[in-house]
Amino acid sequence: MEKLPAQMTVIGISKPGGPEVLVPETRSVPVPGANEILIKVAAAGVNRPDVAQRSGSYPPPPGASDLPGLEVAGEVVAVGAGVTRHRLGDKVMSLVAGGGYAQYCIAQDAQAMAVPPALSMQEAGAVPETLMTVWHNVFERGALKSGETLLVHGGSSGIGTMAIQLAKAFGSKVIVTVGSKEKADACLKLGAIRAINYRTEDFVAEVKTATSGAGADVILDMVGGEYIERNYDAAAIDGRVIQIAFLGGPKANVNFAKLMVKRLHHTGSTLRPRSNADKAAMVAAIEANVMPLLRDGRVKPLMDSTFPLEKAADAHRRMETSEHIGKIVLVA
Repeated sequence: MEKLPAQMTVIGISKPGGPEVLVPETRSVPVPGANEILIKVAAAGVNRPDVAQRSGSYPPPPGASDLPGLEVAGEVVAVGAGVTRHRLGDKVMSLVAGGGYAQYCIAQDAQAMAVPPALSMQEAGAVPETLMTVWHNVFERGALKSGETLLVHGGSSGIGTMAIQLAKAFGSKVIVTVGSKEKADACLKLGAIRAINYRTEDFVAEVKTATSGAGADVILDMVGGEYIERNYDAAAIDGRVIQIAFLGGPKANVNFAKLMVKRLHHTGSTLRPRSNADKAAMVAAIEANVMPLLRDGRVKPLMDSTFPLEKAADAHRRMETSEHIGKIVLVA
């Protein structure tokens, strides 16, 4: 193993604001503690929570790095006491509570997964956050089953494109909402049976048509706002609505009688503040259920673009246009 440098380049947030507040700075290379590994970062995924943190609306949880970046892929270059899953030289991808926008990043041993040979390191850097979000929300919370229909809002996002592939691989039908023909085509190519352009079509009516009036069994929603009541209309009897973000705002006027009439479940979750034990349990379930699909190349992240670490501001500008299709990744 090469000798570790004392210093590294990271992307800090100089003050809450626009993409221009993401600036390179020099920090000490962190030292892994008990049950932690140090990863030399090859790629770091860019996610909406990073944008929220940069703008000042999503502070890191207590004890986490103040740097943005919630998922990385790279090589294990140091291990702390008690590490049993990974060893020096392993190529891994991992969810992290922060600190991904850096040349080196600390991860929990139990949250890192081996990079399957079918994935490039850049693709691996785009996997952990979206994969864990989709697995936990669609399959664990939403209990999506083979033969059921999943409706995904924001179908061309990193999370949406992963959800299409996983749901299809497990035998479900997927309908998405998108904002352009280009995005619709990308989702259909991944396996969605219907891509609804929310700018020109009413997704409630279109979901009903596509399901012969039954509605969607599971709805994965990152919009919120006025979509909340419309989701209740689009949902099937015993449908499950899972909230993972509120890009359209967290408040709405809703007729909750629909919950009773349709026996709906409306739940939601955030990933970052969850306990290490919770995240380790999700990783174990993913390794048992999903990793075979990644190893076979049946599921892989749809890549939008890559940017050098120092150009993180440009990566955020790309995300904020909402024109991206799939994942944006920083390359260290």
